[in-house]
Amino acid sequence: MGKRYFGTDGIRGRVGQHPITAEFVLKLGWAVGRVLQTQGFNKVLIGKDTRISGYMFESALEAGLSASGVNIALLGPMPTPGIAYLTRTLHACAGIVVSASHNPYYDNGIKFFSRDGQKLPDAVEMRIEDLLEQPMTTVEPDALGKAERIVDAAGRYIEFCKSTVPAYTSLAGIKIVVDCAHGATYHIAPSVLSEMGATVISIGAAPDGLNINLDCGSTKPAMLLATVKEQGADLGIAFDGDGDRVIMVDHRGEVLDGDELLFIIARDRLRTGSRFNAVVGTLMTNLGLEVALRALGLELRRAKVGDRYVMECLQAEKLILGGEGSGHIICLDRTTTGDGIISALQVLSAMLQSGKSLHDLKAGISKYPQMLINVSVTGPVDLQRKLIQEAVRAVEIQLGDNGRVLLRASGTEPVVRVMVEGVDMGTVERHARELANVVRDTLSV
Repeated sequence: MGKRYFGTDGIRGRVGQHPITAEFVLKLGWAVGRVLQTQGFNKVLIGKDTRISGYMFESALEAGLSASGVNIALLGPMPTPGIAYLTRTLHACAGIVVSASHNPYYDNGIKFFSRDGQKLPDAVEMRIEDLLEQPMTTVEPDALGKAERIVDAAGRYIEFCKSTVPAYTSLAGIKIVVDCAHGATYHIAPSVLSEMGATVISIGAAPDGLNINLDCGSTKPAMLLATVKEQGADLGIAFDGDGDRVIMVDHRGEVLDGDELLFIIARDRLRTGSRFNAVVGTLMTNLGLEVALRALGLELRRAKVGDRYVMECLQAEKLILGGEGSGHIICLDRTTTGDGIISALQVLSAMLQSGKSLHDLKAGISKYPQMLINVSVTGPVDLQRKLIQEAVRAVEIQLGDNGRVLLRASGTEPVVRVMVEGVDMGTVERHARELANVVRDTLSV
């Protein structure tokens, strides 16, 4: 039986609509506490991003956990990867993140980390869901969980971030624009970079509970681009609302997405002697990264879309680097989860060690033109139907080794994603529109 509430990245939705309600989250906290108690541990961390509903859900989780007899440590606003790190170092049995990542303020979500700083196993999520169907009970008054606030949480995480690059790394003389998306990195990322010597210009660093991800951050880099040019900065860095994604901008105003940043990090790891033979991407990873990695003697492993699946592939094959074009990059040789700040620091370290600008560093990868069309569907999705498969094969034959076709049903929306890559944008666009029409016409019958 499939999970009812948990998706690939916790539980997420619009605030006030089931299950993202105070009532449900109260019981969720209780259920989590009950499950964790069976494992013999008794402290859970709670952190959040900056959206206004975080106050409500933080309190609901605290009450539910206390009712189950579990102690709570409150971190306040903290990047998701920072919560993963502190869960490990404070020896908690779990970390809870109240965040909807890159979504607008009116959405929120709850995600979890196990005691080792990684996502909860499916089996644990299933046990939590089973308890959600049972009546909520409260332990005896003398067994209620207590709450404390970790006042130095930000400082602990800042020091950890800096420790992931060589101690002699200095950003002195480098001017960096940092876009914190009015999110959880607003009081962390500027401090990390300035303490390492950079001249930091912060934007998107004045959260008011409603402006998280609003026309800023990694999904909307226009403000970052403009500020880098206006300030004559050497580069720009943008995070999403909870800080697990990053994109960068060079001094010319050109955006480097997750595929390009992953290439730069992989090449630098080879330079420093790291031993690995592959990098993990997803089905959506640009073909240009695959070609560029091949030139370095590395293979690209493609996982299903979602950082959860990238992590599964990394662990299964004992690899150290993986990520997505969205900027969710996992450096398992540095930390346990995707971390925007740590990923940016790896790129900056590569830049310093090479003596090259960020623009020159990306010269080793040339991204292929790519077009993605979302085809709305209302009924069952069968992408194996004969007309669809024949159309796909016809396009693949025409593209040969210089292109790629991907059709997949979205796991979050009623759409089929039609993606085509190739050498020429005009050809890519034509094939993508042809395939989208075939999918639309075939599935509407």
